[in-house]
Amino acid sequence: MSHDTYRSPLAERYASQAMLTLFSPQTRHGLWRRLWLALAESERELGIAIPEEAIVQMRGHLDDIDFAAVAEYERRFRHDVMAHVHAFGDVAPAARGVIHLGATSCFVTDNGDLIQMRRGLELLRGRVVAVIRALEAFARTWRDLPTLGYTHLQSA
Repeated sequence: MSHDTYRSPLAERYASQAMLTLFSPQTRHGLWRRLWLALAESERELGIAIPEEAIVQMRGHLDDIDFAAVAEYERRFRHDVMAHVHAFGDVAPAARGVIHLGATSCFVTDNGDLIQMRRGLELLRGRVVAVIRALEAFARTWRDLPTLGYTHLQSA
């Protein structure tokens, strides 16, 4: 199974490749790792003992996610975020004790989702602007044409 494309029947019919990639497991969990890195860097700046090697290892393994290991950890822990914490710790052992330090699961899930949604809206922005402009042109073209109005699905 590919982890670089979001999968659902609706997505396979209607989504662009850019959207499928944006909402893929690879992108989602890569964002989680970037959030954990940002958290560790911020905690280090604030004086919490985060070893430099932990930061270096985390930075070096942002996108090489072993989804088979994640699946095994998830079977064991029955928790998606903790599965990813452990899989990240496998490739960044110096960071094992500081990944997710002081955070809740919502730190990565909610913030990651918001980042994906914003990026999705950025992808849609140009298309939405084009639709608005087309509707404006249509309305201006036909503004003098009387039409029958409807309310509650009945002619008004």
